Amino acid sequence: MRRPLIAGNWKMNGSLTMAAELAGALVVKMKGAGTPAFDMLICPPFPYLAAAAAMIEGSGIQLGAQTCHAAESGAHTGEVAAKMLADVGCTHVLLGHSERRADNGETDAMVRARAEAAHAAGLVAVVCVGETEKERDAGQTIAVVTGQLKGSLPDGITAADTVVAYEPVWAIGTGRTPTEAEVQEVHAAIRAELASRFGKAVADGVRILYGGSMKPSNAKGLMALPDVDGGLIGGASLKAEDFWACAEAAG
Repeated sequence: MRRPLIAGNWKMNGSLTMAAELAGALVVKMKGAGTPAFDMLICPPFPYLAAAAAMIEGSGIQLGAQTCHAAESGAHTGEVAAKMLADVGCTHVLLGHSERRADNGETDAMVRARAEAAHAAGLVAVVCVGETEKERDAGQTIAVVTGQLKGSLPDGITAADTVVAYEPVWAIGTGRTPTEAEVQEVHAAIRAELASRFGKAVADGVRILYGGSMKPSNAKGLMALPDVDGGLIGGASLKAEDFWACAEAAG
């Protein structure tokens, strides 16, 4: 059985005060939950990682960053190395989010190089894939998503060092979501692609998250799907009550 992972991508939101309050509220809920049936991950902006790490220490909540650079160090102004993230307490890093691909021109090859750097630093790479509305309307969803997987995942991944997140670009922050059948179809195709390249044992163990306007009202149905192993949650992760409700839906 794959243990559900509930990940919160805070994107470029918040303040130091908000980060402390949100992390603190989640810690209280985790401590009151006894033994939760899910893993929880929060991914604040870079400036708030250290503060969040201090707040969640010992709570069972894990910390992730929103990207990393492929190089270990060097003349890369404004970038952050994977080992730096590990140094401040991160266990995970999001890579290849559609907003990074669109806003920063990140290619599959760049995502793969960053995933390799994340693995080298001991981080779990959460590799994001997803199609645009135009690609979905053209019937290209499976081809686009599996193509991104082929280009973005390094060789030799394991279920322990890699998570895949499927986020249809057209559903992120729009309030729209695919039908449950459509989500399951893509997740099943992702798992089949993983099995083809890495073997059934790896594919059966890798967690595949759904992202794209997941919220308390639809989380239970989405996370009940056979190949959905949790959520990569944007807007709803900025409110402790909503994020926690999504997490409970995985249990």
